[in-house]
Amino acid sequence: MSLEEFTDAIKDADEIELTVTGRKSGRKLPRPVWFVQDRRRLCLLPIRGSDTQWFKNIVANPTVRLAIDGADLEGTAKPITDPPKVSDVLEKFRGKYGHSDVRRYYSNPDAAVEIPLS
Repeated sequence: MSLEEFTDAIKDADEIELTVTGRKSGRKLPRPVWFVQDRRRLCLLPIRGSDTQWFKNIVANPTVRLAIDGADLEGTAKPITDPPKVSDVLEKFRGKYGHSDVRRYYSNPDAAVEIPLS
C-alpha cells in the first residue's frame, strides 16, 4: 500500500485502528483511536494520558501499525510528554472533535503520540 493511498483513506475518517505490541505479552494489540493529521504526521492522544496502556506499549516498542478500510501503514511512533507540544496536539483534537467531546473523553492530557507519514 502506498502512502498516498493511506492518506486518501484517512482523509475524512474520525477513527483509525492502532496496533501496538504488548510490552509484557509481546502480542499485537489493536484498538480504535481518534487521530488528527497534521501535515506529514498523525497525532494521537491517549485517553488516560501517560497512564494509557497503549501509550506505555509505544514507549516500550514504538513500532506500530495503522489501518483503516483495508488500507494500512507501519510506522514508528514518537511519544510526546513536553507540555507545550501536548497542548498543541490537544488543540488540534479540539478543532477536529470539539471541545466538549475532548474534555469528556481525555481525562489526563499529559501525553501524546506522533507518527510520521513517510
